[in-house]
Amino acid sequence: MKGESWPRLAVTLFLCAGTALAKPGVGASTFCTRYPTAAACVGGQPACTYCHTSAPEKNAYGAALEAKMPPATTAPRPLSDGDFVTALAIALGGVEAADSDADGVGNLVEIQKGTFPGDKKSFPNDIPCAGGTNPAYTVCKYDYKYVYRKLLLDFCGTSPSYDVLDAFVKSTQAQQVATLDTTLDGCLATEFWRGKNGQLWQLAHKKIRPVGTLKAGEDAAAFAPLADYYADYHLFAWANTDDRDARDVLTADFTVARTPPPTTYLRAPVSCPNLTDVECGVGHTCIKTGTFAKFCQPSQFVAAAFRSGNLTSSWTLAYNVMFTALPRNAAAQAYRGYLGLDIAKQEGLYPIANEPKDYDGKGVTKPLCQQCHATLDPLSYPFRNYNGLTDDPATPGQQALQYYPQRIEKIFSAEAPNITQIPEAGFIMGKPVATVKEWGTVAANSDAFLVATVNDYWKLLMGQPPLPEQNAEFVNLWQRLKTAHNYRVTKMLHELIRTEAYGAP
Repeated sequence: MKGESWPRLAVTLFLCAGTALAKPGVGASTFCTRYPTAAACVGGQPACTYCHTSAPEKNAYGAALEAKMPPATTAPRPLSDGDFVTALAIALGGVEAADSDADGVGNLVEIQKGTFPGDKKSFPNDIPCAGGTNPAYTVCKYDYKYVYRKLLLDFCGTSPSYDVLDAFVKSTQAQQVATLDTTLDGCLATEFWRGKNGQLWQLAHKKIRPVGTLKAGEDAAAFAPLADYYADYHLFAWANTDDRDARDVLTADFTVARTPPPTTYLRAPVSCPNLTDVECGVGHTCIKTGTFAKFCQPSQFVAAAFRSGNLTSSWTLAYNVMFTALPRNAAAQAYRGYLGLDIAKQEGLYPIANEPKDYDGKGVTKPLCQQCHATLDPLSYPFRNYNGLTDDPATPGQQALQYYPQRIEKIFSAEAPNITQIPEAGFIMGKPVATVKEWGTVAANSDAFLVATVNDYWKLLMGQPPLPEQNAEFVNLWQRLKTAHNYRVTKMLHELIRTEAYGAP
């Protein structure tokens, strides 16, 4: 696509499997060492598709790089890491002036501007805006009237009346700025934005992946009610509203309830001696134990000491772990949903030395598998004691959807000779983590989480990922979500509506 934007979504340059470019991880650092300010390297690293159509097949840019690598006759394969870094650095420099994809723009320019040097449909759009006006708005410049109408549609789901819009247009610029802020705050409190099935819930769909036939709790399915995924939506909405930390979605050791409209989200109280079921929140029931105490009973079963937000929710364990010994799917979905890194597309690959081990006998050490599983398996190890739907024969019906120490030893020991050797310690983005709680903390504090969070809102409000010419505003937003706004999404949204990308018709 013309002006298509790729790399800012913080995915890993793999310089993937192929005869010349077969050094996972090393290629990433080499590329970004040479081009540290490239859009692909700010907040992450570019994807495998930077050089490949589908590994090991190369696109035009990857083929050009391979042609500049020393031939196998003079440099036998596999190259050492040092020799590979030296050769790749020379190759990168050797193709900078070329136009590998024949789109009229040189490789170095495309790298710097965030388009794909291996795809002729992707190139910078440097045509200046024609400017001027139309009967409604000032074209190519931030237009307050345009923003006011767009804001109401995007965040409130309604258009302003003629009289309201006329009054806005006739107000001073300072008054218009203040009105935009107060209007945004009002919209963020509406059912359209934060209510059940509202805009925030729409953002969470791909992260939670609801399946109605398996729904428990409110709106339970008649077929097989396994777990209540509304709890996952509640935590997501909690973390993304009001003055709250967006990282809670991956780190919270508490559960969140939803009140009936007007919807608010609250931490579910542990005790509720004076609360009704409604005050406990939708999805939580005030139950009595003995004669002395009543408790708000959430739909979560993992003990707080082992809970890490939606990574360990009942729905995650029921749907993404199910009957599996090594919960690769749980790790991969969290990586994809909350960090924007899709291992199936060879994104976010940080291969760990001497991995994968293939503890569960799935054949993942085969050449076509190991390039992804060297990242995926260590990413999954911390989930090894989080039980899905599998029963321990010794205590049937007692260990589902919980953190269950020695889960592998007690339930899956017969599946493979070395399966009980699966460690709980693993890696995420190359960093060692001992538990899922550490996994969630590293993930939540990563640039990938910031990029993915802002990109979710950008796509919702702009209709597409950032274009290359919008990259500077996008990078500023996700960096300031941490440095200026302390992970408060509401504050970031007030800044987003002031960008030219949002406000220039």
